[in-house]
Amino acid sequence: MKKTISIIGSGPSSLLLAAFLDANKFEVTIYEKNKAAGRKLLVAGKGGFNLTHSEPIASFIERYTPTVFLKSALLGFTNDDFRDWLKDIGIPTYIGSSKRVYPEDGIKPITVLNTILNHLKEKGITFKYEHTFSGWDSDNNIIINNKTITSDYTVFSLGGGSWKITGSDGSWLNTFQEKGIKTMPFEASNCAFKVNWKTNFINQNEGNPLKNIAISCADKTQKGEAVITKFGLEGNAIYGLSPKIREQLKSTEKALIYIDFKPMLTSEKVTSKVIYSTFKNITQILKKELKLSNSQIDLLKTTLSKEDYLDAVILSENIKKFPLEIIGLGILDEAISTVGGINLNAVDTHFQLHKIPNQYCIGEMLNWDAPTGGYLIQGCASIGVYLAKYFNKNA
Repeated sequence: MKKTISIIGSGPSSLLLAAFLDANKFEVTIYEKNKAAGRKLLVAGKGGFNLTHSEPIASFIERYTPTVFLKSALLGFTNDDFRDWLKDIGIPTYIGSSKRVYPEDGIKPITVLNTILNHLKEKGITFKYEHTFSGWDSDNNIIINNKTITSDYTVFSLGGGSWKITGSDGSWLNTFQEKGIKTMPFEASNCAFKVNWKTNFINQNEGNPLKNIAISCADKTQKGEAVITKFGLEGNAIYGLSPKIREQLKSTEKALIYIDFKPMLTSEKVTSKVIYSTFKNITQILKKELKLSNSQIDLLKTTLSKEDYLDAVILSENIKKFPLEIIGLGILDEAISTVGGINLNAVDTHFQLHKIPNQYCIGEMLNWDAPTGGYLIQGCASIGVYLAKYFNKNA
């Protein structure tokens, strides 16, 4: 006789879990509070639907915080494995110039989602929409739409605390706290970071990109691009530093980052170009010799004193290591992802709740972090597949 599995939520973790469960062993029902599945997956696809990243798996794993927590899951279902599976169900992918992995041209996010959902329906997975989890009865059976649901295993995949429009509103947190399960408040990640720009600078440069830069915080460096906003900075060059920035903000209420405007050049090379340029005007040197943008030059000009700006050595040092103070995080609901949720000490190595046997938590509702660029979706997918393989072997 088949065992029953109730999955609460229909994000990437849930969908991959269901996809890899043995249909001969389990009768699977996915309960979704929205009218349709995978809303957050569709929203994530609006800005370019990168499904994973092509980075070698050894360095890929290092992108996650904490690193050890997801290591087994990522090794068990790698970025290459994900691409192979997508191809098998009819979603061929390609590696873009940024090394991110996308569906082949012409394949829209809704097509990807529908292909996955059709695959699950062919496997016999049942979907029940407008079904909302609200807690447990006295025997730890889940309550959905005010009715008790009994099943052999329950898997929660309730999402984080951002993008409320998708249903991922974190409203479940209090329910788990009241149950005595260890939780942590949600915090923004991969979000805008607040900078107290000088008025003249932001009036001239709001909305401009800082391209081909590297940003460092503590011992971590991220290359890429950032956009100057009235609020501060956002973009892939700073998103990956979220854990380090939050750590400093918690301890001192500010965080110090350093921008390298020319990461492809050594400090010595930058200094040499400034000192030995045939151009006499400093601004011309920065534009012609170093190819700095107007926004980069303005940032240097408005921050450094006139004497330091005209000093070749000090200017060069700032081009390679420009200090910038972060004073806050962006709005939680506007963040691309969140940390917090279920404390990792509340689950075992197979994501089972210590407090309630045979009930599991997966996906972004767990307190782990990753940068954008495919790492978030891959992490969720790997967790789902890892748990499916565990069930297939041990249930």
